[in-house]
Amino acid sequence: MHLNILEKDYQRPVMMASLVIAFLMLGGKTVAWRITGSAAILSDALESVVHLFATGFAAFSLWYSVQPADEQHPYGHGKAAYFSSGFEGALISIAAFSILATAIRDIIRGPEIDQIGVGLVITGGLALINLGLGLALVHTGKKHNSIVLRANGHHVLTDMWTSAGVIVGLLLVQWTGIVMLDPIVAILLALNILWTAGRLMRDSWDGLMETADPAETRHIVELLSEAMAENVIAGYHQLRHRRVHDRVWIEVHLLFSEALTITEAHDESHRVEDALHRMFASDIVIFTAHLEPEMHDDAHSDRHPEPHDDILPSGI
Repeated sequence: MHLNILEKDYQRPVMMASLVIAFLMLGGKTVAWRITGSAAILSDALESVVHLFATGFAAFSLWYSVQPADEQHPYGHGKAAYFSSGFEGALISIAAFSILATAIRDIIRGPEIDQIGVGLVITGGLALINLGLGLALVHTGKKHNSIVLRANGHHVLTDMWTSAGVIVGLLLVQWTGIVMLDPIVAILLALNILWTAGRLMRDSWDGLMETADPAETRHIVELLSEAMAENVIAGYHQLRHRRVHDRVWIEVHLLFSEALTITEAHDESHRVEDALHRMFASDIVIFTAHLEPEMHDDAHSDRHPEPHDDILPSGI
């Protein structure tokens, strides 16, 4: 548990850095837009406005999601992070539609761009900062199974790719003299942002609905099947599991020979629990086992499947 506390403390500075840099991005891109009048840079700046609000909400969600369990929330507050991911995806969608509206308006009115070189320098520098920050957020989020950091990291990387697209568009305008390329690039960037938004909202939905990872399901089934093969348990059924960030809840009915005492069966169940802890070494495993005599397997219609069967976490 002490290790987990250290990991949570490590995540907060990364999120705070994201919040500070979000202010920097918004200020820098606004200046670049004022100087150049580029629709693509304006699109980038609009996305940064949304990103600033989303990062602030993500920082709050990260803090709230790691608060300890209490009487009203016995399973903790971890699911708040999934709201953050969905909220961020929705805000990104709003930014994308704003970009589309701005770009289409410029196509109708006719775009005008000034001082492209200055815009390229500012946008390029900000893109490099976002690249480093986004990679750090995604890496930290994956390491600690934090959807908040992963969502914010993908948003930062989306911002970086938006800036990269702006740079390409401005270079094309500079090289070809075709100013209309600027709003066209902005439209392409908006479509890319919408795709990212959809992915974030899908991840949020999966988390709120406790959609299980099929790979984790297979690993757990394989471990229990191996325990049967080694006669640690006689069988199992009623397997369920759920994940919230770095916490994995596993519930199962374990079957034992009636020749064993309750103490012996309890000791064998701990062998299964210890194996699960090793399997999810980077996570906190909350394991609940109901011990039953082997003959009770006949009373359940949902007996354990073969290891290769495709199963769902709702019950085995």
